[in-house]
Amino acid sequence: MGCAQDMGDTVTRPHNERMHGRKLSLHDPELIWGWGTSAGKVRAERRAGLIAEGALLGPDIRALEIGCGTGLFTELFARSGAHITAVDISPDLLEEAGKRGLPSDRVQFIEKPFEECEVDGPFDVVIGSSILHHLDLEASLPRIFSLLKPGGRVSFAEPNMLNPQILLQKNIPWLKERLGDSPDETAFVRFMLKRRLESCGFHDIAITPFDWLHPLTPAWLITTVSRVGALLEKLPLVRECAGSLFIQCRRPA
Repeated sequence: MGCAQDMGDTVTRPHNERMHGRKLSLHDPELIWGWGTSAGKVRAERRAGLIAEGALLGPDIRALEIGCGTGLFTELFARSGAHITAVDISPDLLEEAGKRGLPSDRVQFIEKPFEECEVDGPFDVVIGSSILHHLDLEASLPRIFSLLKPGGRVSFAEPNMLNPQILLQKNIPWLKERLGDSPDETAFVRFMLKRRLESCGFHDIAITPFDWLHPLTPAWLITTVSRVGALLEKLPLVRECAGSLFIQCRRPA
């Protein structure tokens, strides 16, 4: 059984994403994405930690990061000592990533649409933050599968469509544009995404809702909101409305 048909236009999507990257680069991409605020920085650290833990990142791991953008998460992943090949479609955002001065013997940046990117696999892990919802999944998921070594892991974090703000943001065009989204990006419902991953051959799929800390949370409220959020993440039904999904699976050994 193949992956389900993606609704995105595979011709216009790459162009839209490049133009979106250029538009973001004229301002502050990380602030637009919500990572530049006090709460956003806390969220980024936690998210990067979850992805790194799910991927078992370490000095002996060869990782492919999809959609690295400005290299914010690449820098956090690089702390593990892993060897990272980081891919992004936007030359403007990659220019910012190159300014981070990450060790060239362990981190390589490539400008290319992931679906067309020629990289030498297999990789131990494929990782990314908020990137799958930008891609043509029909092309991308089999590509990810093929680039993994047998037993290789996938570890991503993505927006949760069941979160009320994200539901509105991803489905109302004028709101999507106002909040800095690209035209083709969407979000995921975890049960539907799990079926899609299964249809592509992935095993041991775990998709967990998390993150109740909003990027605009004042600094003095971060600790309190984080504690309340940790409780909400454990409540059945309520947790389904969290802001993000933590996605783990693997290619069969």
